[in-house]
Amino acid sequence: MVNARMLNDARQFLQAEDLPAWLIYDYLGCNPVLAQVAPPSGHVTRPVFLFVPAAGPPALLTHHVDAGKFADAGETEDVQTVVYSSRATLEHALQAALDGCSRVAMEYSPRNGLPRVSRVDAGTVELVRSMGTEVVSSADLMQYATQRWSPEQLAGHERAAEKLGRIVNEAFTRIGQRLADGPTEFEIAEFIRRRFREEGLITADGPIVSTNAHCSDPHYEPAPEGSSVIAPGDWVLIDLWAREDTPGSVYADITWTAYVGDTPSERHRQVFDIVLGARDAALAFLQDAYAAGDPVQGWQADDVARSYISDHGFSDYFTHRLGHSIYHTVHGEGVNLDNFETHDTRRIIPGIGFSIEPGIYLPEFGVRSEIDAYMSEDGPYASSPVQRDIVLITAP
Repeated sequence: MVNARMLNDARQFLQAEDLPAWLIYDYLGCNPVLAQVAPPSGHVTRPVFLFVPAAGPPALLTHHVDAGKFADAGETEDVQTVVYSSRATLEHALQAALDGCSRVAMEYSPRNGLPRVSRVDAGTVELVRSMGTEVVSSADLMQYATQRWSPEQLAGHERAAEKLGRIVNEAFTRIGQRLADGPTEFEIAEFIRRRFREEGLITADGPIVSTNAHCSDPHYEPAPEGSSVIAPGDWVLIDLWAREDTPGSVYADITWTAYVGDTPSERHRQVFDIVLGARDAALAFLQDAYAAGDPVQGWQADDVARSYISDHGFSDYFTHRLGHSIYHTVHGEGVNLDNFETHDTRRIIPGIGFSIEPGIYLPEFGVRSEIDAYMSEDGPYASSPVQRDIVLITAP
């Protein structure tokens, strides 16, 4: 069934930006946007186009063998279903939809600058252009129509985030309780997974439980065999993400760090404080810009945190973007806080959620501090628990 809210939001954006139409293309799941706007009832084997004009009814172009998968597309929206069979009839139907349309937005990013947006293959872009229609990027349109959270999703995210905050601290306590027995990274990861099940949380993978040099691998995950034993004097990083086990829920995602003992080294403290300073500087920048009425793009927030870390002499050790979009998947399709891996020019708009997670990864240990943030109509705020000091793990 076509998502009427997303279609209405898309029309609002198209009209506000003076864009004639949005053309959503998918083949064998290459573009997850179609499944959000017009989810089929089963497996679709042929190319599909959904043409959404700024005004007027949308048109769904589907092969006759897949038409039954979209049989209820018009139940909540006046969608015109156009069935094709041969390549010639597909091109004829597409040309008819594009007739008089000078420009169309697609999931396309020039030079693949934004891989999360660039879902349409070059040949399909060439096909549309050959019909006399200019193809522009749907980067901001797609975000506006499909990535903004509902009030119910925000409430579920905040409940999940609160549980993650409790569970990460329970995991640190568990390490202390088990110190005499030599707990492993994998054992603590299993403890966290069990707590997820008990709290009604689900996740596709994770969590990350790492010590010392393992903390310098941002996506390290301990295996049953070979994971490190956690001992006094170790530095511990835990990154955990999950969402409520309900339809439509969105993720929460946080990272906290701890020291096993009473007194972290000066080096641990120095790097920890710089990472937190960068995190807080980025959020403050977003809040100040919103208060001043200044629009912000994703790359600008990254620059603030990256400059903070660079000014403290650790620029070579911050090796990933500042933050990522959060939605049904832990890495969503919206704006990323990124001027390192990409130059993300998408706007940070009300209704979206994202992580802020600067990191410094030295050969001997790494520090990352991750919070979630939500851009509300009143400005951005931290929507997850926020670590303020190093957690100290001691035996009972």
